[in-house]
Amino acid sequence: MLKICFGEKERNCAGLSRRSFLQVGSLGLGGLTLSSLLAARAAGGTQVAARNASVVWLWLNGGPTHIETFDPKMTAPAEFRSVTGEVKTVMPGVTLGGNFTALAKQADKMAFVRSFSVPTSSHNRAAFWVNTGHAHNADRPSLGSIASRVRGPNHSVTGMPTYVLMGRIGFNADAPRIPGPAWLGKAYAPFTPSGPARDNMNLTTKVPRLEDRRTLLQRLDQLRREADASGIMEGIDGLNQQALNLILGNGTQAFDLQQEDPAIVEKYGDGLGASMLTARRLCEAGCGFVAVSLQGWDMHGNVKGGMNKRGPEVDRAVSAFVEDLYQRGLDQNILLVVSGEFGRTPRINKRAGRDHWGRLSTLALSGGGLQVGQVIGESSPKAEFPKSAIVTPQDLMATVFHVLGIAADTHFQDPSGRPTPMLIDGQPIASLV
Repeated sequence: MLKICFGEKERNCAGLSRRSFLQVGSLGLGGLTLSSLLAARAAGGTQVAARNASVVWLWLNGGPTHIETFDPKMTAPAEFRSVTGEVKTVMPGVTLGGNFTALAKQADKMAFVRSFSVPTSSHNRAAFWVNTGHAHNADRPSLGSIASRVRGPNHSVTGMPTYVLMGRIGFNADAPRIPGPAWLGKAYAPFTPSGPARDNMNLTTKVPRLEDRRTLLQRLDQLRREADASGIMEGIDGLNQQALNLILGNGTQAFDLQQEDPAIVEKYGDGLGASMLTARRLCEAGCGFVAVSLQGWDMHGNVKGGMNKRGPEVDRAVSAFVEDLYQRGLDQNILLVVSGEFGRTPRINKRAGRDHWGRLSTLALSGGGLQVGQVIGESSPKAEFPKSAIVTPQDLMATVFHVLGIAADTHFQDPSGRPTPMLIDGQPIASLV
C-alpha cells in the first residue's frame, strides 16, 4: 500500500509533519526511481561538488574530555593526567585514553588532532561555532546544510537526503538551530530519521507477486503525473519533499540493518554501533553528510565513571567503522570526524570531574583520502592549551570542504541579497591534505 497525503490536517494523517503524511506499506520499491519527480525537488544545488565524497560526523554532545580520550598526558601531575590511564596504539609512542583498546589497533588509519581550540566554553555557542565555523551571533548554515545546498537536498537516483541527522546537537532552547540551514531554507535542513518519520519509511524488500509490483508502478506513475500537472511538489516544504524523494528513490532500504550481513551488525553492536553502521550505509546510498550524536559527555563529576560508560561504546563503534571503511575501500570517499563542542578543564575538580574548557580539545579523523596515521599538533604539558599547530573551527570546516570538493570561495546570498562567503580564513589542516 502506498499512501500520501499533503496539505490537510486530517486526524488520520500523522507523520513527518503536521501537514503531510508519507507511508509505504507492504510493497518494496526494488530498483524503482522516478527521475522526473525527483527533478521537481525544491531548489537544487547551484554548484557541483568536485568529489563524490561523504562525511560522517560523530558528535559527542556535552564536550568530551580531551585528556581521557585522545591526549592522556600520563607524564603530567596526578591531578591533570588521565584518570582512566592510557593504552598504547599501533603507532610507536602514541597512546590513547584507557577505554580505547580496540581503537588503538586502528590508530594507523586515523589522525588525532591535539591542538583544536574553540573561542568559548558555552555549550550552545561552542556547538554552533564548531558546526558552522562561525561565532554564535552570526546567522550561518551548518556544514551539512552547506553540502545540501551545493549538491541538492536529495541524491538524484536513490532519493537519499544529502544531510541526515541522528540525535541532538547542542543544549536547551537554542539547540534546534545549531545544525540547521539558517537562511538557506528548509529544503537544506537535516532529515531526521526518527519517530513517525522512521515508522513511515518501513519497507518490505521482498515483493511476493508480480501483480503487486505492477500495481505499485501504476500508482507511482499516476502520482508522478498528478504531481507534475498540479505543481504540488512546489507546495511541499523542504523536509517533506526530502522524505517523498527518499521513498520514491528506494533510499529507505539503507536504513534497514536487516539488509546487512549479520556478522557486520554484531561487530558494530547496538546503540551507537547501529547508528554508525547505518551512517556507512547511508553514505553508500548517496548521502553526503551524516551527523550522529551521542549524549552524555558533560562530565562535571566522576569523569572516570562517565568514561567507563561512554568510552567502550565509542571504542567499539568507531573501531568497527574505521576497519569497515578501509576493508571496503571506502576510505577515499568517506571521511569520519569525531568531535564535540569543547574539551574539559585539565585539572580534576572537587567532584572528580572536569568542567567546560574551550581553549583546548581534540579531534579524531579517518578516511576521506587524507594522510592518516599521525598526530597533529601538541598540547601544553598539562593539556591546558595548544602548544603547536593550532586548529580552529574554520580550519576544520576548510578540511571538510576539501574532502567534499566544495570550493573554498563558496558563497550564497543572504536574506539581504549580499553574497556571503562560507569560509573566511580557514585553511585545510596542512599535514592531512
